[in-house]
Amino acid sequence: MVETLDSSDDAAPKSPGMPPYRRGIHPGMYKDRLWTMRQYAGFSSAGNTNKRFRKLLDSGQTGLSIAFDLPTQLGLDSDDELSSGEVGKVGVSIDSIHDMRELFSDIDMGSISTSMTINAPATTLLALYVAVAEENGIPIDHLSGTVQNDILKEYISRGLYIFPPEPSIRLTTDLMSWCNSNAPRWNTISISGYHMREAGCTASQEIALTLANAIFYSRMAIGAGMKIDDFAPRMSFFFACHNNFIEEICKFRAARQLWFELVEEEFSPSNPKSSQLRFHTQTSGVTLTAQQPMNNAIRVAYQALSAVFGGTQSLHTNSFDEALGLPTEDSAKLALRTQQIIAEELGITEFVDPLGGSLAIEENTDVLIHKARSIIHDIGNLGGAMECVKAGFQQKMIHESAWEHLRRVEGNTELVVGVNSHIDESEPDFEGLILDSDEANSQISRLIEMKANRDPVSVKDSLSELRLCCRDGSNIMPPIIAAVKAEATVGEVNSVLREEFGTWVAPSGV
Repeated sequence: MVETLDSSDDAAPKSPGMPPYRRGIHPGMYKDRLWTMRQYAGFSSAGNTNKRFRKLLDSGQTGLSIAFDLPTQLGLDSDDELSSGEVGKVGVSIDSIHDMRELFSDIDMGSISTSMTINAPATTLLALYVAVAEENGIPIDHLSGTVQNDILKEYISRGLYIFPPEPSIRLTTDLMSWCNSNAPRWNTISISGYHMREAGCTASQEIALTLANAIFYSRMAIGAGMKIDDFAPRMSFFFACHNNFIEEICKFRAARQLWFELVEEEFSPSNPKSSQLRFHTQTSGVTLTAQQPMNNAIRVAYQALSAVFGGTQSLHTNSFDEALGLPTEDSAKLALRTQQIIAEELGITEFVDPLGGSLAIEENTDVLIHKARSIIHDIGNLGGAMECVKAGFQQKMIHESAWEHLRRVEGNTELVVGVNSHIDESEPDFEGLILDSDEANSQISRLIEMKANRDPVSVKDSLSELRLCCRDGSNIMPPIIAAVKAEATVGEVNSVLREEFGTWVAPSGV
């Protein structure tokens, strides 16, 4: 076994596992434990997604990651007129406890770690997950996983928000507080730079905007009565990994060090884990091209390798055909095999931070820290992350960076193979995953039948309790769990929240 050699020079980067965690949060990193291979999946019905989950697990995947359809992400039922044309299209449709049961049929929720990319209705989807786990006899404190629960980046770049900022933050902190008391192994928020990077921001901006949001959430949680050590050890982060191999490695190292410095400066935690940045990485969807789509497999492999060199705790590799449609079973398996080859064949897991000490790595890491800290300082001077969201500050920054990138590609100063470089006259035909259009109708029919056969009094009473909770300020999670157990739907729960909290339109920043 090859061991890492760490310099004793005081000017050299600290060893992995030591503050400021530039070289990794664990002393042994992948020598002791591999990253979690967590492929993002979800389409059509709960039953079809369950089959994909089980095939991925059989192929060696070590964690689940759920993609929800747009109606679910917006707290709408499949039979809502606003859901027309979108049911099951870009993720799995979850309307009620029946769907969540089917989604996890024959999967041990007590032993698998599950990530849910859900934000505005995060409390509802976590409530459904908890309710099904309890039905299966799994103690809540045994559950492990992550709920994204990051509403700021929805306002900034993704657009899948429902409620105004203040009640949205209440939902966020209520979930964090409830998990602290009931589900201590659950990551209560995953602060996401991914979507802001995909929308167009630079690497340094991705670090800055993500960490500024995390500081805001931390302040709000403390304002709600928690201590930094109550929630920070269960905060996680989510970053993109783009094509600039060296810059992306440095980005992860810079984010880890800067988060440590920011937390120590403002919050002075007692638990060392409170200032350790743990993160999931997804390779970049926006870098995938419809032209010469097989090239995407190469892009994904290098992006994944960059994330591993950067010290990620969890990784999703995109499928080569995702610029054309939902990934097929074969392309999803190839994406998983990409991670397995990196882990098992390249030999890099024998080293802890194998690129640490490289002049290129260390100097570029320092540059990114400096740039990101400057942006965070600007956000602080403007009143913090939420006030900047209301003014469109982050949105404008992302728009301008995206426009500059587009100009470089169109002007051929930034080359993209197959798009403005090495262009083929003819392109091969690829047939992506074709969804059965009858699945949406079946989902709606099952939902209508369920609503007709449940106990209407129990549903009404549970939603009334939820409404009272919205008004009296008590924690929102217990009445939502009770409501979904009574067969209230995602749409019905969030309709109550809409009526009580209202809705909001974020400024575009244009």
